Amino acid sequence: MSTVWPTEHFNHSSTNRSCPVEEETLRLPLAVLYSLIFLFGLAGNLLALWVFLFLHSRRNSVRVFLINMTLADLVLLACLPFRVLYHAQGNVWSLGPHMCKAVGNLFYMNMYVSITLMGLISLDRYLKIIGVKGSQRGCGQRWLRGSRWSLVTCVLLWSGSLVMVVPMIALVERNEETGKCFQYKQRKHARGKAYFNLFLVAVFWLVFVVLLVSYGRIARRLLHASRDKPDLPNATRYARTAKKSFVVLLLFTICFVPYHSFRGFYVWSQLRDVSCETQRIMDLTNEVMLLFSALNSCLDPVMYFMLSGSVRKATIQALSQFLSWQQEPAVTNSSTTEFRRTSVSHASTAAVLTTSRGSLGLITPNLRSKPDDPESCHQITPLTN
Repeated sequence: MSTVWPTEHFNHSSTNRSCPVEEETLRLPLAVLYSLIFLFGLAGNLLALWVFLFLHSRRNSVRVFLINMTLADLVLLACLPFRVLYHAQGNVWSLGPHMCKAVGNLFYMNMYVSITLMGLISLDRYLKIIGVKGSQRGCGQRWLRGSRWSLVTCVLLWSGSLVMVVPMIALVERNEETGKCFQYKQRKHARGKAYFNLFLVAVFWLVFVVLLVSYGRIARRLLHASRDKPDLPNATRYARTAKKSFVVLLLFTICFVPYHSFRGFYVWSQLRDVSCETQRIMDLTNEVMLLFSALNSCLDPVMYFMLSGSVRKATIQALSQFLSWQQEPAVTNSSTTEFRRTSVSHASTAAVLTTSRGSLGLITPNLRSKPDDPESCHQITPLTN
């Protein structure tokens, strides 16, 4: 046995050298695009994290999920400078194989953490808006109403992700090529990792179905409310809110569906003897699809601000106060008093922003169709509070 593995390793390395799969023409475009995603994504997610932690004061499960999703996006973005450096240096990796596997696996781990959190948000909204049949109050069990269950879920999600990703980093695949990273690899001698990648693809499609069902039924409830009860004060907003809820599905589909539609074929080719040309096609397609997936970390903050009126108003007010403070610094007692008065006003506004004025939080208790309807909900809360 001891003489077999070195021979296989040598043959596979020789095959890699005789079949360069990376496309040279993509090198600079990838470096530029990943740099732009990193810069805009970093600015947007840091701003979003600041809003969620310090301005968006409502303590609920969605806020917990959004904070964790922002953290996942930031960790994913932290992996992008390594990809930029790799492509900028002519697709040459100089940080060693362990660092390559750490960066690559952390990138994928946080991408799937973000995907899972999107599914949990949609499930949380579904249970609190549509409700669970057989529940006395029609909005699910009491433990779903607070934020404790989301905290526990996030801890389990991060813990499970780390437990799964550490072996992936430590696993010796015997297919590393010196000076290369992020390239197409054969996994005939690392089938465990290939099968794990297929498992992640299955997780994505499960989350995608949950998103379709959850937001589809939520949108239908809102559209029915606007049509059946046009006299309600917010009836005209229900239809707009229902349409905006599909923006979440649209962004999710654009960023992740192309990559995961192709991913199964990519992993299948890694487990088979395929031609050099097929390997090049797989590597090229995977790089383009992965770029769309990385783009999601840049678009998530846009989704927060566009769909949540409370987040948008809190951000705009905070930025306007910051700019006015920079232009007119408080140097006198009167200006200090005015600054304190503004701070109190901002605190009051932050509390008000958690009401139903958000773009996706427009539903009032009047939406109940019948007092004893088991599927009616006391209040439809924001999709992204």
